[in-house]
This record gives sequence, structure tokens and C-alpha cells, in this order.
Amino acid sequence: MTRAALALGCAQLGNLYRAIDDEHAAAIVDAAWDAGIRYFDTAPHYGLGLSERRLGAALAGRPRAAYTVSTKVGRVLEPVPGGGAGLDDAGFVVPATHRRVWDFSRDGVRRSLAESLARLGLDRIDLALLHDPEHRPDQALAEGYPALRQLKDEGVVGAIGIGSMDPAVLARFVTECAPDEIIVAGRYTLLEQPALDAVLPACAAAGTVVHNAAIFNSGLLAMDRPHAGLPYEYGPAPAELVARAGAIADVCAAHGTTLPAAALAFAGDHPLVRSVIVGADSPEQVRRNAELFAKPPAPELWPALVAAGLLDPRALA
Repeated sequence: MTRAALALGCAQLGNLYRAIDDEHAAAIVDAAWDAGIRYFDTAPHYGLGLSERRLGAALAGRPRAAYTVSTKVGRVLEPVPGGGAGLDDAGFVVPATHRRVWDFSRDGVRRSLAESLARLGLDRIDLALLHDPEHRPDQALAEGYPALRQLKDEGVVGAIGIGSMDPAVLARFVTECAPDEIIVAGRYTLLEQPALDAVLPACAAAGTVVHNAAIFNSGLLAMDRPHAGLPYEYGPAPAELVARAGAIADVCAAHGTTLPAAALAFAGDHPLVRSVIVGADSPEQVRRNAELFAKPPAPELWPALVAAGLLDPRALA
């Protein structure tokens, strides 16, 4: 039985990889809401604030107590003189009107949260996270996290933590800070489970809640039959990982399920995981993911994957 809830990752609302219009973005959020999703994860990084603006607009008018929003700090958005030219160079199809500046200082954190609140149209954030603190770990630890703790004490945010795809940084921050919650990005998926080494044990010891994101490894696990050309970690998937994903898909098919269905179920089945955060670039993708998530594979799949050398046996412990 899947323990976690499904959540919507909102990078696509910021035009990740391709441009969508405001109506399409709103339809994605509407589809998520209709599917019972009530947790929405965003960040200033996603489309230079566009994701936050669109998410806030799509949630406006809905009961505030009925949903949870997380956003992040660590990159402040600085206007480009003259409005900039061309498109953003970070994978988001938006005008380069701003540039991202790493800043985990107290003032940077407070400024970032204030600007996120304005874009979202909210007066509080349910969960605020240090975003990719591996880029400035010492400042994030010495200044950024205490700043979040102060904002929590002031009631501006409800819970605090970090979000990262770096297992060493995740484990360090959990061990040293005992955050309320973390987002593990791409490090506990059906393809690979490095979070089992230190991150999840540290969370268990600290009482830290885990949200599992990037569970399709940027797209490699999102299709029934993985193939060359699919992305992995926001770049082309290496041939050996395409082959491994294909082998997992074969075992899934033999057990009457599909690779994306198994990936969704596995990501939410660890007892520490409260939610599985999945992005979508269309309402149809939202509905497909929700339908797959609601029907987990037969439990015999997991030991079969372990026996085939395709899943860490510690995941079943």
C-alpha cells in the first residue's frame, strides 16, 4: 500500500523546456486539484518567478487551509539592466529579464521569501527550503538555515528544510540541523537509491519528513519503454542507464505493470516519504500520473527486481 500522497511539482509552470501559456498552466493546476492533489512545490528558480506567479493565480480563490505550498530560497532574482535580451539559459523558455544570484545570507533569504510571497499572492508559506545548498554549503548552514528558523518563529513559514539532489549535502544538513522536512530530488527512485546510504537513516534519526521528487529521473522512467534520447538529470540519458531502465521495464511488464507505474509506487512506498512530487506539462499527464499512482503494482514486483540485481535489497527492509 502506497503510504505517501501525490504532489505537483511546478517547474513546468515556469516553462521548463517549452513555453506554455497562462491558460494551459492553470489547466495543469486545475487537473491536479481535481485529482485530489493538495501539495504544490515551486521555486523562484522556475522560470525566473513565472512558476510562482502562475501557481498563485491558479490557487487564488481556493480555501487557503485546503492546500500546501512549498517554495525555496538561495537564488535571488536580480533585474537585468534594460530588461535583458534573448531567453533564459537555465532550461526555462522565458525572457532573460533577470539573473539568478546565489545568496544564502540572512538578508537574501528574507528578501527571497518576501518576493515569493508577493508573486504567489500569499501571506505565509507552508514549507520553505534552502534550494541546492551544495552551491554555498557553509553560508547556507551558518546563515541561511538560521534565517529560515527565524522566519518560522515569526510565523511567516510553517516548516523549514532543504531541497537538493546531493546526498552528501542532504545528509549533512539533516544531521546538523534536524530540519522539519526535506525534498530529495532524484536520489530515491526505481532507477537508483543512493539516499539509502546516509540520507534516509539520518532522517529517521532526526524525525525529518521526506518529500521525494524527480522520481522519473527527469523523464527516463516516465515512459513504458525507455529509449535513447530521453533525458536523465536534465541532460541526455547515458546508454547504460537507458539499458538498466529497459531491464526494469521488462520485469515490470512480466508482473503486469509499467515502468512509470512502478516508479511512482516505489517512490512513495518508503515509510519516511510523505509525498511524491511529480511535474507535468499537460493536464493529461497529471491525470495519467494520478491514475497510475492510485493503482500500485503487485508486491511481488519488488523482490523480483532485487533478484534481478535491479533494486537495492535495503529498499525492502
